[in-house]
Amino acid sequence: MSTQFIEYPKCTTCKKAKKWLEEQGVAYSGRHIAQQAPTAEELRTWWQASGLPLKRFFNTCGVKYRELNLASKLGDMSDDEQLQLLASDGMLVKRPLLVTADGTVVPGFKESVWSSALGK
Repeated sequence: MSTQFIEYPKCTTCKKAKKWLEEQGVAYSGRHIAQQAPTAEELRTWWQASGLPLKRFFNTCGVKYRELNLASKLGDMSDDEQLQLLASDGMLVKRPLLVTADGTVVPGFKESVWSSALGK
């Protein structure tokens, strides 16, 4: 498996992360998160591999998150319900999402975290 870069191309943070990957010489396969939303099983695998709370996979700054008032609803939802919700609309997923060749998963972009994840 190659490194995956899951993005929304209009997102400024995604643009910054993509530029950083290219400057670092990282080979990756890109994926448009709105056109090809992750499945619930992909999300479950990534979430478990990340070791992070599931809430970190939600785009809490997004319009969709606010429209659905998810801040007050997620606490009452099971993990399966949350994963199904994330899979229903790629715009709910935190982006960019980095999935390295060795299975490390990092939602959001922080240069130092991505450097570490990629062994840079």
